[in-house]
Amino acid sequence: MRLPEKEEVSQMPSAADTKSSRGKTAVAVIPIETPTLGDRSYLVHDGEAAFVVDPQRDIDRVLALLEDRGLRLTHVFESHIHNDYVTGGPALARRTGAEYLVNAADQVSFERTPVRDGEVLRIGPRMRVTAVATPGHTFTHLSYVLADAGEQTAVFSGGSLLYGATGRPDLLGTQHTGALVRAQHASARKLAGMLPDAAEVFPTHGFGSFCAATQSEAVNSTIGREKAANPALTQDEETYVRDLLAGLNDYPAYYAHMAPANLTGPSEPDLSPPGIADPAEVRRRIEAGEWVVDLRNRTVFAAGHVPGSLNFGLDGSFATYLGWLIEWGTPLTLLGGTADDVARAQRELVRIGIDRPAAAATGNPADWVAGTGAGLASFATATFADLTQVRHHRTLTVLDVRRTDESGASRIRGSVNIPLHELPGRLAEVPAGEIWVHCAAGYRASIAASFLAAAGREPVAVDDAFGNARQAGLPVTGDEAA
Repeated sequence: MRLPEKEEVSQMPSAADTKSSRGKTAVAVIPIETPTLGDRSYLVHDGEAAFVVDPQRDIDRVLALLEDRGLRLTHVFESHIHNDYVTGGPALARRTGAEYLVNAADQVSFERTPVRDGEVLRIGPRMRVTAVATPGHTFTHLSYVLADAGEQTAVFSGGSLLYGATGRPDLLGTQHTGALVRAQHASARKLAGMLPDAAEVFPTHGFGSFCAATQSEAVNSTIGREKAANPALTQDEETYVRDLLAGLNDYPAYYAHMAPANLTGPSEPDLSPPGIADPAEVRRRIEAGEWVVDLRNRTVFAAGHVPGSLNFGLDGSFATYLGWLIEWGTPLTLLGGTADDVARAQRELVRIGIDRPAAAATGNPADWVAGTGAGLASFATATFADLTQVRHHRTLTVLDVRRTDESGASRIRGSVNIPLHELPGRLAEVPAGEIWVHCAAGYRASIAASFLAAAGREPVAVDDAFGNARQAGLPVTGDEAA
Protein backbone atom coordinates (compact mmCIF):
# COMPACT_ATOMS: atom_id res chain seq x y z
CA MET A 1 0.00 0.00 0.00
CA ARG A 2 1.30 3.43 -0.86
CA LEU A 3 1.97 6.06 1.77
CA PRO A 4 -1.18 7.93 2.83
CA GLU A 5 -2.18 11.00 0.94
CA LYS A 6 -3.24 13.87 3.18
CA GLU A 7 -6.15 16.25 2.66
CA GLU A 8 -6.19 19.26 4.96
CA VAL A 9 -9.57 20.25 6.35
CA SER A 10 -8.88 23.93 5.86
CA GLN A 11 -8.87 23.68 2.08
CA MET A 12 -11.33 22.28 -0.41
CA PRO A 13 -9.54 19.59 -2.43
CA SER A 14 -8.33 20.24 -5.94
CA ALA A 15 -6.34 18.28 -8.45
CA ALA A 16 -3.17 19.91 -7.17
CA ASP A 17 -3.73 19.20 -3.48
CA THR A 18 -2.86 15.49 -3.55
CA LYS A 19 -1.33 13.27 -6.19
CA SER A 20 -3.90 11.32 -8.19
CA SER A 21 -3.55 7.55 -8.19
CA ARG A 22 -5.55 6.86 -11.34
CA GLY A 23 -3.84 4.19 -13.34
CA LYS A 24 -1.86 2.93 -10.33
CA THR A 25 -2.46 -0.49 -8.80
CA ALA A 26 -1.58 0.24 -5.18
CA VAL A 27 -4.31 1.03 -2.70
CA ALA A 28 -4.10 4.60 -1.35
CA VAL A 29 -5.45 6.08 1.88
CA ILE A 30 -6.40 9.76 2.02
CA PRO A 31 -6.92 11.06 5.57
CA ILE A 32 -9.48 13.88 5.65
CA GLU A 33 -8.59 15.84 8.74
CA THR A 34 -10.88 17.83 10.98
CA PRO A 35 -8.31 19.20 13.43
CA THR A 36 -10.73 21.50 15.27
CA LEU A 37 -12.55 18.39 16.53
CA GLY A 38 -9.48 16.16 16.66
CA ASP A 39 -10.78 13.62 14.17
CA ARG A 40 -9.92 12.02 10.85
CA SER A 41 -12.10 10.43 8.19
CA TYR A 42 -10.58 8.26 5.47
CA LEU A 43 -11.08 7.84 1.73
CA VAL A 44 -9.50 4.61 0.50
CA HIS A 45 -9.23 3.72 -3.19
CA ASP A 46 -7.50 1.58 -5.79
CA GLY A 47 -7.68 4.21 -8.52
CA GLU A 48 -11.26 3.30 -9.46
CA ALA A 49 -13.33 1.92 -6.59
CA ALA A 50 -13.35 3.65 -3.21
CA PHE A 51 -14.75 3.45 0.30
CA VAL A 52 -14.98 5.94 3.14
CA VAL A 53 -14.66 5.41 6.88
CA ASP A 54 -16.38 7.68 9.44
CA PRO A 55 -17.21 10.71 7.25
CA GLN A 56 -17.88 14.06 8.86
CA ARG A 57 -21.13 15.95 8.27
CA ASP A 58 -19.77 18.25 5.56
CA ILE A 59 -19.61 15.61 2.85
CA ASP A 60 -18.72 18.08 0.09
CA ARG A 61 -15.07 17.50 0.99
CA VAL A 62 -15.43 13.82 0.13
CA LEU A 63 -17.51 14.47 -2.98
CA ALA A 64 -14.86 16.85 -4.33
CA LEU A 65 -12.11 14.27 -3.79
CA LEU A 66 -14.14 11.61 -5.58
CA GLU A 67 -14.77 13.90 -8.53
CA ASP A 68 -11.19 15.11 -8.69
CA ARG A 69 -9.83 11.58 -8.86
CA GLY A 70 -12.59 10.03 -10.93
CA LEU A 71 -13.44 7.50 -8.21
CA ARG A 72 -16.59 5.43 -7.72
CA LEU A 73 -17.68 5.25 -4.10
CA THR A 74 -19.11 1.84 -3.28
CA HIS A 75 -19.20 1.66 0.54
CA VAL A 76 -19.39 4.00 3.53
CA PHE A 77 -18.33 2.39 6.82
CA GLU A 78 -19.28 3.63 10.29
CA SER A 79 -17.05 2.38 13.10
CA HIS A 80 -19.54 3.38 15.79
CA ILE A 81 -22.39 5.72 16.66
CA HIS A 82 -20.30 8.81 17.25
CA ASN A 83 -20.44 10.90 20.40
CA ASP A 84 -18.33 13.87 19.28
CA TYR A 85 -19.74 14.80 15.87
CA VAL A 86 -22.71 14.36 13.58
CA THR A 87 -21.98 11.82 10.89
CA GLY A 88 -22.16 12.48 7.19
CA GLY A 89 -22.55 8.77 6.42
CA PRO A 90 -26.26 8.62 5.52
CA ALA A 91 -26.11 11.75 3.38
CA LEU A 92 -22.96 10.61 1.59
CA ALA A 93 -24.52 7.22 0.82
CA ARG A 94 -27.67 8.86 -0.52
CA ARG A 95 -25.72 11.24 -2.76
CA THR A 96 -23.49 8.54 -4.24
CA GLY A 97 -25.60 5.38 -4.12
CA ALA A 98 -22.96 3.69 -1.96
CA GLU A 99 -23.87 1.09 0.64
CA TYR A 100 -23.96 2.50 4.18
CA LEU A 101 -22.65 -0.05 6.64
CA VAL A 102 -23.50 0.20 10.34
CA ASN A 103 -23.27 -2.49 13.02
CA ALA A 104 -26.38 -4.67 12.82
CA ALA A 105 -26.71 -4.36 16.61
CA ASP A 106 -27.11 -0.56 16.51
CA GLN A 107 -30.76 0.45 16.91
CA VAL A 108 -30.90 3.06 14.18
CA SER A 109 -34.06 4.50 12.61
CA PHE A 110 -32.84 4.72 9.02
CA GLU A 111 -32.11 2.35 6.17
CA ARG A 112 -28.60 0.93 6.21
CA THR A 113 -26.69 -2.23 5.33
CA PRO A 114 -26.21 -4.09 8.62
CA VAL A 115 -22.73 -5.49 9.14
CA ARG A 116 -21.54 -8.01 11.71
CA ASP A 117 -18.30 -9.21 13.22
CA GLY A 118 -16.32 -11.28 10.73
CA GLU A 119 -18.14 -10.16 7.58
CA VAL A 120 -15.91 -9.55 4.58
CA LEU A 121 -16.77 -6.93 1.96
CA ARG A 122 -15.26 -7.05 -1.53
CA ILE A 123 -14.42 -3.62 -2.99
CA GLY A 124 -12.95 -3.50 -6.46
CA PRO A 125 -10.68 -6.26 -7.75
CA ARG A 126 -8.16 -6.24 -4.87
CA MET A 127 -9.58 -4.66 -1.71
CA ARG A 128 -11.25 -6.74 1.00
CA VAL A 129 -12.57 -5.18 4.20
CA THR A 130 -13.32 -7.32 7.25
CA ALA A 131 -15.50 -6.02 10.09
CA VAL A 132 -14.04 -6.80 13.51
CA ALA A 133 -15.97 -6.33 16.75
CA THR A 134 -13.88 -4.11 19.03
CA PRO A 135 -16.14 -2.99 21.92
CA GLY A 136 -14.79 -0.53 24.46
CA HIS A 137 -15.46 2.97 23.17
CA THR A 138 -19.04 1.77 22.65
CA PHE A 139 -20.53 -1.69 23.04
CA THR A 140 -21.12 -2.08 19.30
CA HIS A 141 -17.86 -0.59 18.03
CA LEU A 142 -16.39 -2.10 14.85
CA SER A 143 -12.93 -1.79 13.37
CA TYR A 144 -12.30 -2.50 9.69
CA VAL A 145 -9.29 -4.48 8.51
CA LEU A 146 -8.13 -3.80 4.96
CA ALA A 147 -6.54 -6.55 2.89
CA ASP A 148 -4.84 -5.49 -0.33
CA ALA A 149 -4.47 -8.39 -2.77
CA GLY A 150 -4.79 -10.82 0.14
CA GLU A 151 -2.31 -9.08 2.47
CA GLN A 152 -3.57 -7.40 5.64
CA THR A 153 -2.17 -3.88 5.29
CA ALA A 154 -4.21 -1.62 7.57
CA VAL A 155 -6.90 -1.31 10.20
CA PHE A 156 -9.37 1.55 10.51
CA SER A 157 -9.75 1.45 14.25
CA GLY A 158 -12.25 4.27 14.91
CA GLY A 159 -12.28 4.88 18.67
CA SER A 160 -10.63 1.60 19.61
CA LEU A 161 -6.85 1.44 19.13
CA LEU A 162 -5.49 5.00 18.84
CA TYR A 163 -1.95 6.30 18.60
CA GLY A 164 -0.46 5.59 22.03
CA ALA A 165 -3.93 5.49 23.54
CA THR A 166 -7.44 4.13 23.26
CA GLY A 167 -10.86 5.73 22.99
CA ARG A 168 -12.42 6.73 26.30
CA PRO A 169 -14.93 4.25 27.76
CA ASP A 170 -17.11 6.61 29.81
CA LEU A 171 -19.24 8.37 27.19
CA LEU A 172 -22.21 6.01 27.54
CA GLY A 173 -22.60 6.74 31.26
CA THR A 174 -20.77 5.79 34.42
CA GLN A 175 -22.86 2.64 34.81
CA HIS A 176 -21.16 1.20 31.71
CA THR A 177 -17.61 2.49 32.18
CA GLY A 178 -16.30 -0.50 34.12
CA ALA A 179 -17.41 -3.01 31.50
CA LEU A 180 -16.30 -0.87 28.57
CA VAL A 181 -12.81 -0.11 29.84
CA ARG A 182 -12.07 -3.82 30.21
CA ALA A 183 -13.56 -4.51 26.80
CA GLN A 184 -11.33 -1.79 25.35
CA HIS A 185 -8.22 -3.50 26.71
CA ALA A 186 -9.32 -6.81 25.20
CA SER A 187 -10.21 -5.23 21.85
CA ALA A 188 -6.81 -3.58 21.46
CA ARG A 189 -5.13 -6.91 22.10
CA LYS A 190 -7.48 -8.63 19.68
CA LEU A 191 -6.38 -6.29 16.87
CA ALA A 192 -2.71 -6.60 17.80
CA GLY A 193 -2.97 -10.36 17.82
CA MET A 194 -4.66 -10.75 14.46
CA LEU A 195 -2.65 -8.24 12.39
CA PRO A 196 0.98 -8.17 11.24
CA ASP A 197 3.30 -5.65 12.84
CA ALA A 198 3.61 -3.74 9.55
CA ALA A 199 -0.14 -3.11 9.30
CA GLU A 200 -0.88 0.60 9.48
CA VAL A 201 -3.28 1.95 12.10
CA PHE A 202 -5.80 4.59 11.00
CA PRO A 203 -7.93 5.76 13.97
CA THR A 204 -10.78 8.25 13.77
CA HIS A 205 -10.04 9.87 17.14
CA GLY A 206 -6.86 10.82 18.94
CA PHE A 207 -5.72 14.09 17.35
CA GLY A 208 -7.11 16.33 20.07
CA SER A 209 -10.56 14.76 20.29
CA PHE A 210 -12.05 14.49 23.76
CA CYS A 211 -13.08 10.96 22.66
CA ALA A 212 -9.49 9.88 23.25
CA ALA A 213 -8.66 8.79 26.79
CA THR A 214 -5.22 10.40 26.50
CA GLN A 215 -3.43 12.38 23.81
CA SER A 216 -0.42 11.56 21.68
CA GLU A 217 1.74 13.64 19.37
CA ALA A 218 2.00 10.80 16.83
CA VAL A 219 0.61 11.39 13.34
CA ASN A 220 0.95 7.81 12.07
CA SER A 221 1.61 4.37 13.46
CA THR A 222 1.63 0.63 12.88
CA ILE A 223 0.56 -2.36 14.90
CA GLY A 224 4.22 -3.00 15.72
CA ARG A 225 4.75 0.50 17.09
CA GLU A 226 1.58 0.27 19.16
CA LYS A 227 2.70 -3.04 20.64
CA ALA A 228 5.78 -1.24 21.94
CA ALA A 229 4.11 1.96 23.20
CA ASN A 230 0.35 1.67 23.69
CA PRO A 231 -0.68 1.16 27.34
CA ALA A 232 -3.44 -1.22 26.26
CA LEU A 233 -0.76 -3.46 24.77
CA THR A 234 2.06 -2.96 27.29
CA GLN A 235 0.12 -2.97 30.58
CA ASP A 236 -1.79 -5.77 32.20
CA GLU A 237 -5.54 -5.28 32.38
CA GLU A 238 -5.71 -4.06 35.98
CA THR A 239 -2.93 -1.48 35.52
CA TYR A 240 -4.45 -0.26 32.28
CA VAL A 241 -7.91 0.07 33.84
CA ARG A 242 -6.60 1.91 36.89
CA ASP A 243 -4.42 4.34 34.96
CA LEU A 244 -6.97 5.08 32.26
CA LEU A 245 -9.83 5.75 34.66
CA ALA A 246 -7.62 7.96 36.82
CA GLY A 247 -6.75 10.10 33.81
CA LEU A 248 -10.25 10.74 32.47
CA ASN A 249 -11.39 14.36 32.53
CA ASP A 250 -14.43 16.38 31.50
CA TYR A 251 -15.76 16.21 27.96
CA PRO A 252 -17.95 18.67 26.02
CA ALA A 253 -21.61 18.91 27.01
CA TYR A 254 -22.74 18.81 23.38
CA TYR A 255 -21.67 15.16 23.22
CA ALA A 256 -25.02 14.33 24.80
CA HIS A 257 -26.74 15.40 21.57
CA MET A 258 -24.50 13.61 19.08
CA ALA A 259 -25.47 9.94 19.45
CA PRO A 260 -29.24 10.69 19.38
CA ALA A 261 -28.73 12.69 16.18
CA ASN A 262 -26.64 9.95 14.61
CA LEU A 263 -29.21 7.28 15.41
CA THR A 264 -31.79 9.13 13.31
CA GLY A 265 -29.73 9.39 10.10
CA PRO A 266 -28.63 13.04 9.79
CA SER A 267 -29.41 14.90 6.59
CA GLU A 268 -26.92 16.75 4.41
CA PRO A 269 -26.25 20.16 5.98
CA ASP A 270 -27.40 23.49 4.57
CA LEU A 271 -24.28 25.64 4.24
CA SER A 272 -25.95 28.52 2.40
CA PRO A 273 -25.32 31.98 3.92
CA PRO A 274 -27.60 33.00 6.80
CA GLY A 275 -29.70 36.14 6.73
CA ILE A 276 -27.90 39.42 7.38
CA ALA A 277 -28.49 41.13 10.72
CA ASP A 278 -28.37 44.94 10.78
CA PRO A 279 -27.09 46.72 13.93
CA ALA A 280 -30.58 47.10 15.40
CA GLU A 281 -31.19 43.37 15.04
CA VAL A 282 -27.82 42.54 16.58
CA ARG A 283 -28.71 44.69 19.61
CA ARG A 284 -32.20 43.20 19.82
CA ARG A 285 -30.87 39.68 19.81
CA ILE A 286 -28.38 40.41 22.58
CA GLU A 287 -31.06 42.05 24.70
CA ALA A 288 -33.32 39.02 24.14
CA GLY A 289 -30.68 36.77 25.70
CA GLU A 290 -29.60 35.18 22.43
CA TRP A 291 -25.95 34.51 21.66
CA VAL A 292 -24.13 36.94 19.38
CA VAL A 293 -20.69 35.47 18.73
CA ASP A 294 -17.72 37.45 17.47
CA LEU A 295 -15.45 35.17 15.41
CA ARG A 296 -12.40 37.46 15.39
CA ASN A 297 -9.23 36.63 17.28
CA ARG A 298 -9.01 37.52 20.95
CA THR A 299 -6.64 40.47 20.57
CA VAL A 300 -8.88 42.48 18.26
CA PHE A 301 -11.99 41.45 20.19
CA ALA A 302 -10.55 42.79 23.44
CA ALA A 303 -9.67 46.08 21.73
CA GLY A 304 -13.26 46.73 20.60
CA HIS A 305 -16.45 44.69 20.30
CA VAL A 306 -20.23 44.91 20.39
CA PRO A 307 -21.32 45.19 24.04
CA GLY A 308 -22.77 41.88 25.18
CA SER A 309 -21.22 39.83 22.38
CA LEU A 310 -19.14 36.74 23.13
CA ASN A 311 -15.75 35.86 21.71
CA PHE A 312 -15.20 32.42 20.20
CA GLY A 313 -12.38 33.03 17.75
CA LEU A 314 -11.98 30.92 14.65
CA ASP A 315 -8.27 30.62 15.47
CA GLY A 316 -8.94 28.10 18.25
CA SER A 317 -11.22 25.19 19.09
CA PHE A 318 -14.23 27.25 18.07
CA ALA A 319 -16.94 24.60 17.71
CA THR A 320 -15.77 22.55 20.67
CA TYR A 321 -16.05 25.38 23.18
CA LEU A 322 -19.10 27.04 21.68
CA GLY A 323 -20.92 23.71 21.63
CA TRP A 324 -19.76 22.99 25.17
CA LEU A 325 -21.04 26.26 26.63
CA ILE A 326 -24.17 27.12 24.69
CA GLU A 327 -27.57 26.08 25.98
CA TRP A 328 -28.73 23.77 23.20
CA GLY A 329 -31.21 25.48 20.92
CA THR A 330 -30.21 29.05 21.79
CA PRO A 331 -30.43 31.24 18.64
CA LEU A 332 -26.97 32.11 17.39
CA THR A 333 -25.83 35.16 15.41
CA LEU A 334 -22.31 35.20 13.95
CA LEU A 335 -20.16 38.32 13.53
CA GLY A 336 -17.20 37.88 11.21
CA GLY A 337 -14.71 40.05 9.41
CA THR A 338 -15.63 38.47 6.09
CA ALA A 339 -18.26 36.21 4.58
CA ASP A 340 -15.60 33.51 4.42
CA ASP A 341 -15.24 33.68 8.22
CA VAL A 342 -18.98 33.16 8.66
CA ALA A 343 -18.94 30.28 6.15
CA ARG A 344 -16.06 28.62 7.98
CA ALA A 345 -17.91 28.93 11.28
CA GLN A 346 -21.05 27.43 9.75
CA ARG A 347 -19.05 24.47 8.47
CA GLU A 348 -17.61 23.80 11.90
CA LEU A 349 -20.98 24.17 13.61
CA VAL A 350 -22.90 21.75 11.38
CA ARG A 351 -20.38 19.08 12.37
CA ILE A 352 -21.77 19.21 15.91
CA GLY A 353 -25.41 19.61 14.93
CA ILE A 354 -25.84 23.39 15.10
CA ASP A 355 -27.33 23.62 11.64
CA ARG A 356 -28.42 27.17 10.92
CA PRO A 357 -27.31 30.45 12.49
CA ALA A 358 -30.21 32.79 13.19
CA ALA A 359 -28.34 35.58 11.38
CA ALA A 360 -24.88 36.93 10.59
CA ALA A 361 -23.07 40.20 9.96
CA THR A 362 -19.69 40.97 8.45
CA GLY A 363 -17.33 43.93 8.59
CA ASN A 364 -16.01 45.46 11.79
CA PRO A 365 -17.46 46.35 15.21
CA ALA A 366 -18.22 49.93 14.20
CA ASP A 367 -20.46 48.55 11.44
CA TRP A 368 -22.29 46.34 13.92
CA VAL A 369 -23.30 49.21 16.24
CA ALA A 370 -23.77 51.96 13.64
CA GLY A 371 -26.91 54.01 14.18
CA THR A 372 -27.82 52.35 17.47
CA GLY A 373 -26.32 55.03 19.71
CA ALA A 374 -24.19 52.38 21.41
CA GLY A 375 -20.44 52.59 21.61
CA LEU A 376 -17.97 49.74 21.55
CA ALA A 377 -16.89 47.79 24.61
CA SER A 378 -13.35 46.66 25.39
CA PHE A 379 -11.25 45.07 28.09
CA ALA A 380 -7.54 44.93 28.87
CA THR A 381 -5.15 42.13 27.99
CA ALA A 382 -1.90 41.35 29.77
CA THR A 383 0.87 38.82 30.35
CA PHE A 384 1.84 36.84 33.42
CA ALA A 385 4.74 39.27 33.89
CA ASP A 386 2.19 42.09 34.07
CA LEU A 387 0.25 40.11 36.67
CA THR A 388 3.39 39.71 38.76
CA GLN A 389 3.84 43.47 38.84
CA VAL A 390 0.29 44.50 39.73
CA ARG A 391 -0.08 41.89 42.48
CA HIS A 392 2.47 43.88 44.48
CA HIS A 393 0.40 47.07 44.32
CA ARG A 394 -3.27 46.16 44.64
CA THR A 395 -5.74 43.49 45.59
CA LEU A 396 -7.13 41.35 42.77
CA THR A 397 -8.51 37.91 42.03
CA VAL A 398 -6.83 35.51 39.63
CA LEU A 399 -9.46 33.40 37.91
CA ASP A 400 -8.18 30.14 36.43
CA VAL A 401 -10.64 28.82 33.80
CA ARG A 402 -8.76 25.66 32.93
CA ARG A 403 -10.30 22.27 33.67
CA THR A 404 -10.02 21.00 37.23
CA ASP A 405 -7.46 18.37 36.24
CA GLU A 406 -5.24 21.06 34.70
CA SER A 407 -5.55 23.37 37.69
CA GLY A 408 -5.06 20.50 40.12
CA ALA A 409 -1.77 19.58 38.48
CA SER A 410 -0.30 23.10 38.58
CA ARG A 411 -1.81 26.43 39.54
CA ILE A 412 -1.04 29.96 40.73
CA ARG A 413 -1.25 29.96 44.52
CA GLY A 414 -4.43 31.69 45.71
CA SER A 415 -6.16 31.58 42.33
CA VAL A 416 -9.83 30.69 41.99
CA ASN A 417 -10.61 27.81 39.63
CA ILE A 418 -13.90 27.86 37.76
CA PRO A 419 -13.56 25.78 34.57
CA LEU A 420 -14.65 27.62 31.46
CA HIS A 421 -17.46 25.18 30.71
CA GLU A 422 -18.95 25.89 34.15
CA LEU A 423 -18.44 29.65 34.13
CA PRO A 424 -21.75 30.76 32.48
CA GLY A 425 -23.67 29.11 35.30
CA ARG A 426 -21.29 30.25 38.05
CA LEU A 427 -20.71 33.91 37.24
CA ALA A 428 -22.18 34.88 40.61
CA GLU A 429 -19.33 32.99 42.30
CA VAL A 430 -16.63 35.16 40.73
CA PRO A 431 -15.33 37.39 43.55
CA ALA A 432 -16.06 41.10 43.42
CA GLY A 433 -13.33 43.54 42.53
CA GLU A 434 -10.53 43.38 39.99
CA ILE A 435 -10.43 40.09 38.13
CA TRP A 436 -7.59 38.70 36.00
CA VAL A 437 -8.55 35.59 34.03
CA HIS A 438 -6.15 33.06 32.56
CA CYS A 439 -6.10 29.61 30.96
CA ALA A 440 -3.27 27.61 29.38
CA ALA A 441 -2.60 29.81 26.34
CA GLY A 442 -5.14 32.65 26.14
CA TYR A 443 -7.98 31.29 24.00
CA ARG A 444 -10.25 30.15 26.82
CA ALA A 445 -9.36 33.22 28.87
CA SER A 446 -10.76 35.46 26.14
CA ILE A 447 -14.00 33.47 26.02
CA ALA A 448 -14.28 33.76 29.79
CA ALA A 449 -13.47 37.47 29.73
CA SER A 450 -16.21 38.05 27.16
CA PHE A 451 -18.76 36.39 29.45
CA LEU A 452 -17.56 38.47 32.39
CA ALA A 453 -17.70 41.66 30.33
CA ALA A 454 -21.20 40.83 29.10
CA ALA A 455 -22.20 40.44 32.76
CA GLY A 456 -20.95 43.94 33.58
CA ARG A 457 -17.50 43.08 34.94
CA GLU A 458 -14.23 44.63 33.78
CA PRO A 459 -11.86 41.70 33.36
CA VAL A 460 -8.22 41.59 32.37
CA ALA A 461 -7.57 38.68 30.00
CA VAL A 462 -4.13 37.11 30.38
CA ASP A 463 -3.01 36.36 26.83
CA ASP A 464 0.03 34.26 27.68
CA ALA A 465 1.19 30.65 27.99
CA PHE A 466 0.78 29.26 31.50
CA GLY A 467 4.31 27.88 31.31
CA ASN A 468 5.50 31.49 31.62
CA ALA A 469 3.77 32.08 34.95
CA ARG A 470 6.47 30.65 37.19
CA GLN A 471 9.21 32.23 35.09
CA ALA A 472 7.47 35.58 35.60
CA GLY A 473 7.82 35.16 39.35
CA LEU A 474 4.30 34.01 40.21
CA PRO A 475 3.93 31.42 42.99
CA VAL A 476 3.07 28.28 41.01
CA THR A 477 2.23 25.13 42.96
CA GLY A 478 1.80 21.55 41.82
CA ASP A 479 3.61 19.06 39.67
CA GLU A 480 4.87 21.52 37.06
CA ALA A 481 6.57 23.71 39.67
CA ALA A 482 8.12 20.63 41.28
